Amino acid sequence: MRIRGMIGDWPVDLTVELDASDWQRLAGVRQPQAGSGVAESAAALTASPADQLWLAAQDLLRRAGSSEGPQLLDELEALAGSVGGAKGLLVRLRHNPHVKVEVREGTQVFIWDENLA
Repeated sequence: MRIRGMIGDWPVDLTVELDASDWQRLAGVRQPQAGSGVAESAAALTASPADQLWLAAQDLLRRAGSSEGPQLLDELEALAGSVGGAKGLLVRLRHNPHVKVEVREGTQVFIWDENLA
């Protein structure tokens, strides 16, 4: 698995190698949470890179609970490795049934709510 992006002004290029036993241990730790709406099962761990990125983006917002648009875009850029990828994820999050977008003082705030879907 290769992770590329930026943390502030610093480029990040990280390669993580896992053998079959590592994946099985990871699958055992990452059991889906009831009602999370995010498929965090062992099958999700073998999903395509695009699917894994989408699951990670949802998990990022779910764990935060809420995030202002500019901050969320920065975090998604670090996750996706590009501004374009981050914007695509932001659009998908905006249309996710668990996400509510509110405008507070002129700034969009993305809120994860399990009860929306």
